[in-house]
Amino acid sequence: MQSIQQQFIEFALDANVLRFGEFKTKAGRLSPYFFNAGLFNTGALLDTLGRFYAETLLAARNEGRIEFDMIFGPAYKGIPLAASVATNLARLGCDVPWAFNRKEAKDHGEGGTIVGAPLKGKVVIIDDVISAGTSVRESVAMIQANGATPAGVLIALDRQEKGGNAVEMTETSAVQDVEKTFGFNVVSIISLKDLLAFMEGDSEKARAVAQFRPAVAAYRERYGA
Repeated sequence: MQSIQQQFIEFALDANVLRFGEFKTKAGRLSPYFFNAGLFNTGALLDTLGRFYAETLLAARNEGRIEFDMIFGPAYKGIPLAASVATNLARLGCDVPWAFNRKEAKDHGEGGTIVGAPLKGKVVIIDDVISAGTSVRESVAMIQANGATPAGVLIALDRQEKGGNAVEMTETSAVQDVEKTFGFNVVSIISLKDLLAFMEGDSEKARAVAQFRPAVAAYRERYGA
């Protein structure tokens, strides 16, 4: 039986969300792989993506790595993710509230910036990746301002990559910085380590991308945290 990590990598490959070649990152680095979660852009893909998130979150809870009473999706990318995760959690017998924020406060109707369930209890933040941690910091501030407790972050991919740019680097990754700063866990469906392990496998899809493994391994050797 395939692990959830292998299943997710194959799903991302089939959706063309995970690609290999040469891609310039925001940090100015030339990366041999690229993960674009925005390409999970049909109802079926988004629903399946939410299932992977939900299964990963429940597994993390069972392992004692995270506790939660509700989920929160930061605008804008986190909104459809949180909706899909909440739906899939309910299918798995864990029906919890969810909420998201507006970028600008609404000055009529119910007003405010939070939409959905009131932020209460232990709140898990849902996002695709953590690059600089800005979205997480903003989400933590909103959750705390509403009297709730930020309990962790759930992302699709942990690049396990040092911060900085192509020349100057920090000692730790953005994920590690978030964990150290806020004292909670960041849980990912897959990590770069999982991707490298997958590329050593003997499945048809693993063999199709095996040629790129040396470049990915060299990238991790240079920038890995």
